[in-house]
Amino acid sequence: MTSTDNKSIPPRFDDGKDNHNEPQQQQQVQQPLSSDNNSILPLSDGTPSQHISKKSNDNPNPTIIDINDSSFLVQVSETLPSNDTIQTFLSSPSCGAISTFTGITRNNFAGKTVTHLSYEGYTPMAIKELKRLCRDAKTKYTGVDKLVAVHVLGECPVGEASVVVGCSSPHRREAIRCTEYLIDELKGRVPIWKKEIYEGDEESVWKENVEWHEGRRRRVMVKEEKCGDGA
Repeated sequence: MTSTDNKSIPPRFDDGKDNHNEPQQQQQVQQPLSSDNNSILPLSDGTPSQHISKKSNDNPNPTIIDINDSSFLVQVSETLPSNDTIQTFLSSPSCGAISTFTGITRNNFAGKTVTHLSYEGYTPMAIKELKRLCRDAKTKYTGVDKLVAVHVLGECPVGEASVVVGCSSPHRREAIRCTEYLIDELKGRVPIWKKEIYEGDEESVWKENVEWHEGRRRRVMVKEEKCGDGA
């Protein structure tokens, strides 16, 4: 009769790898840099390396950012500010980047010839929502200094600008991302509606002033019925 060895056998964890016999040093795997260990992430656009710390959504005392509306140029009217006015407003000695987006009336849609666009909106509510949008953008992109969000009302001929958004920041990356955020959110949030007027006998159509849907708020626009004579 054979006797069993009473020495304790270390437990084996079945992780698919036979690692328990490997030297201790070989089990040390270099961990990738992540936000959990306050890693330093260099940015290629000249932005200084940043310490990124882990943020908890359960923080009962989130950081409150003091936002002054004087850093916004918001306007809803029949004419837009000039490019010089917008550039002058956005300029700042502390900022090395200005990013803007300009929406222009094009002459076609789905094979139809567009003669012009017509914009309607409730001005007080539109201005209020544009200011809220600027605050949201500045909270999301904390390095941004000044922001512009202006939209035209009334007729907008082919080749003319209907909307301009933009911002200034120390470096280009945040400015570009913030500008994209501004135009996307404006399309889905601000109560301004667009009607396309076509050449010939084609009926005019109110268009849904939003270009993205998934996970976003959207407005549903109703196609305008063509009116007969004497209507």
